[in-house]
Amino acid sequence: MRKITDGPHRNKQRTKENLIKAVGQLLQDDGFSGITISKVADKAKMDRKLIYNYFGNLEGLIKGYLESRDYWKINPDDIEGIIQSTQKDSGKSLAYQVLEHQFDSLLSNEEVRRIITWGLSEKSTLLKELDLRRENTGEQILKAVFDEHFKERATHFRAVYGLLMGGIYYLTLHAKMQENTFCGIDFQQRSGQEELKKAVKQIIDMLYK
Repeated sequence: MRKITDGPHRNKQRTKENLIKAVGQLLQDDGFSGITISKVADKAKMDRKLIYNYFGNLEGLIKGYLESRDYWKINPDDIEGIIQSTQKDSGKSLAYQVLEHQFDSLLSNEEVRRIITWGLSEKSTLLKELDLRRENTGEQILKAVFDEHFKERATHFRAVYGLLMGGIYYLTLHAKMQENTFCGIDFQQRSGQEELKKAVKQIIDMLYK
């Protein structure tokens, strides 16, 4: 008996994915100001009515897009496992790995860079909601792992970690959008990227000492 691989549900999912993909393409080509119902429908080569049917409106579509492209999305069910995995070194490896992953993701993903630029250049309820969700997840890990280890120095750790994370945001955006060196280092080149990762690791090591 032939396996049925198509049907209403599968077609609906495929349509939603194509519309979400179209949002990402418009974001890369024209920036956030280029995202409209008609432009998304044209890019996806679909009837605009499908956007209303499956997402309600443009805001619903953009929300679906942002949730599908969140580069640091952690399932709430995984948090306890992440916390348990940090017991051997009190979160030192995790602290570095999160920053390294952020750096690599931002360098390789134009869509994510556009989303960050969007969030920095105008107020958006959807982007704020996504950011708060990420912040709340991070807060659980910060409290359980890093505050527990650093005790009275916990706020200092958070401040330095914030500087590292913010620095990575800026340096990757600068490297890809300006395509210039920063402090004489070309972060688009492998050698520059390795130097940044080495510096981040040294700072994490110093914090734990």
